[in-house]
Amino acid sequence: MSPQFSQMSLRADLVRIAQWVQPNSSVLDLGCGDGALLGHLKQTKGIRGVGVEISDERVLSCVQRGVQVIQQNLEDGLAMFDDQQFDTVVLSQTLQSMHRTEHILREMVRVAREAIVSFPNFGYWPHGWSILRGRMPVTGQMPYDWYDTPNIHLCTLKDFERLAAKFDFTILERATFNDEREVKSFAGWRSTLAAYRFTAARS
Repeated sequence: MSPQFSQMSLRADLVRIAQWVQPNSSVLDLGCGDGALLGHLKQTKGIRGVGVEISDERVLSCVQRGVQVIQQNLEDGLAMFDDQQFDTVVLSQTLQSMHRTEHILREMVRVAREAIVSFPNFGYWPHGWSILRGRMPVTGQMPYDWYDTPNIHLCTLKDFERLAAKFDFTILERATFNDEREVKSFAGWRSTLAAYRFTAARS
């Protein structure tokens, strides 16, 4: 498989995340799904990667891709990993479904020098319009009804940036998207998805 074809098969946020990862580095992918990102990074950048995933089916897909994977619930934490064991840790489109949001973010910057998250942007303007009409929003990025959604901690770009400041994280880069298109202006209103690359102050 060519690098061009591999990249085309990734979601837009994963393409940007892959660009942020340094060649020949070590990467931990939390909630790695079918291993598409780690497989791409291994093929195109020669990274040493480990994934964490709970789904039996997705773990099998990772193994079939040749991706090293640990089957575990992320809510149990990352105690199996040492401090600064990885160069980069990734949590893509999973933060909003975590019960212990603060804990997982602190654990990410403990186990890696840099952290990357992506999540749906609840500030996307049609969401506000839907609430004004008396309904919880249902969109392509958040396709669930209120009673069966796994998304329990929704936030806007400013919400995440305020939390990062509270934790003394330094945001290195931000990218925002609407479907597969990158959004450059009025991102807080126009983007459906955000990705952040950040690090923590070291004592």
